[in-house]
Amino acid sequence: MENRKLILYISCSLDGYIAKPNDDLSFLSQVQKEGEDYGYHDFVSTIDTVILGRKTYDWVMTQVDEFPHADKETYVITRTERPRKGKTIFYTGELKGLIIGLKKRQGKNIFCDGGAEIVNELLTEKLFDELIISVVPVLVGNGTRLFKDGRPEQTLKLISVNGFDTGLVQLHYKMTEK
Repeated sequence: MENRKLILYISCSLDGYIAKPNDDLSFLSQVQKEGEDYGYHDFVSTIDTVILGRKTYDWVMTQVDEFPHADKETYVITRTERPRKGKTIFYTGELKGLIIGLKKRQGKNIFCDGGAEIVNELLTEKLFDELIISVVPVLVGNGTRLFKDGRPEQTLKLISVNGFDTGLVQLHYKMTEK
């Protein structure tokens, strides 16, 4: 039986930013198109667990009334304890131990929804199995970088590249070394 995979599914600008200064994600709207979700619905059907940082969670909650993944086991990585909210757990423990434990359980894959601090800690610990990165055709110039300096070098194998008429390009990689 194949183990559950930890998959990063995220968007960034061509110059590698997931947000402009002040957590501004407005550049993402330039690729919004009626009826086009860039494979997101299909991807979400392969997961049953979500990992994301507290800042990402808080931003999402300013945009919607109900957390979009409320039906899935969700771990919000935070330093501040909060009571559980349905299937959403505010996790203050060690991230590496959480991921290793989740991978050993039965179930679908695990979706990492950001943000940059979580992504870089998971890359440093070499815990990702796949990266799906949607590159938005804009150079934002400043903000929150997806990949921070100081991580170990890692090689990847390209699984697929999908281009869309909005200019978005989706890159799907498998990590080749652990």
